[in-house]
Amino acid sequence: MALKASELKVGDSFSQCLVEDLKRTQIVQYAGASGDYNPLHTDEKYTKEVAGYPGVFAHGMLTMGITGKLLTDLVGDGRLTSYGVRFTNQVWPGDTLNATATVVAIRQEEELQIADLEVVTTNQDGAIVVKGQASARLDP
Repeated sequence: MALKASELKVGDSFSQCLVEDLKRTQIVQYAGASGDYNPLHTDEKYTKEVAGYPGVFAHGMLTMGITGKLLTDLVGDGRLTSYGVRFTNQVWPGDTLNATATVVAIRQEEELQIADLEVVTTNQDGAIVVKGQASARLDP
């Protein structure tokens, strides 16, 4: 589904459950896909005994990628013109993640209509784990 400028207004909000019960297997699979084998994400013993965390946690970029699914579901493939986030809390195995994208501006950029979006991803406790912004090209 591609957003249309004629059907959109500032303040419109879109939400989606991104993942229920994130599995350690998904975190390890991401490590393999990305090549990021930092032991904080893959080695329980290291994470607890050396780093002092309660256990392994997801890569920030995995959380960003999962959040990006809301955006591409919303605006369609190939329409994002920018996307950036800030990681605010760790994501742990077992977490459920929900994201909301809110239209903060609709603007003209040369001959294109662009929507600026604020995106927030929270865990099952309502804690923000990712906060960021994106811009996307709209259909007229």
